[in-house]
Amino acid sequence: MRAVKHTDDEPPRPLPGAPVRDGIPEHGRIPKYYAVKTQVAALLDTLGEGGALPTERDLALRFEVSRETVRQALRELLLEGRLRRSGRGTVVAGPKLEQPLALASYTEGVRRQGRRPGRSLIGLDRFPCPAALAPDVGVAEGEPVWHMERVLLADDERVGLESTYVAVARVPRLDTDFAPDSSFYGYLRERLGIGFGDADERLETVLATPREALLIGTPPALPMLLIHRLSRDTEGRPLERVRSLYRGDRFSFTTHLRGGGQGS
Repeated sequence: MRAVKHTDDEPPRPLPGAPVRDGIPEHGRIPKYYAVKTQVAALLDTLGEGGALPTERDLALRFEVSRETVRQALRELLLEGRLRRSGRGTVVAGPKLEQPLALASYTEGVRRQGRRPGRSLIGLDRFPCPAALAPDVGVAEGEPVWHMERVLLADDERVGLESTYVAVARVPRLDTDFAPDSSFYGYLRERLGIGFGDADERLETVLATPREALLIGTPPALPMLLIHRLSRDTEGRPLERVRSLYRGDRFSFTTHLRGGGQGS
């Protein structure tokens, strides 16, 4: 392969892990808001987690730009999870929570990062199973199923919304024996002796509905990470269907890949 010669007037190489050209268009002209964004990002490193950001007016004076330019830069940093609103001000956000794409509960994933997991029950309903849901939870149409909806918490911060469907026959006393702020997987394993065998998951990005945004406490325009999961027990029988909505500014997901296939 022929080596490519670089000249001194080219933009500097991005740091490892950063986007190629790090936001600089091919014509080489850096948008003014993006230049401000990179300067504010450098400022965040000096302030540290929880540090208060100067006001839009102060930042506009510091960088000699309009307040609208500052506002656009801050909007992107908020969406990326680098900043968060606190009262009437803006502060530096902590690192994103890393959740493994594995057969582990939300509780276990959050605890591994030194955070305190929790859940707040929105509703627990029992209803006849519709035909579309029946194969996913292993019952016939019309048999009773539970629908449990809970807000996900990390150190009392609302970070997601979880919706679980499971057959009443598998967990008949869910409404009386289960503590809604605890791990559902722990309850199945420890109280009922039900183990998880495998699951299918699908991950996509979405915008929350107005109701979901209100429950999680986020603007409707904030991107969300949505995971659909169909779980089976150790005997291969359908167990649950789960819809988990996570704040895109507070979560990232990890997985481990093994070799064996063809590369690109």
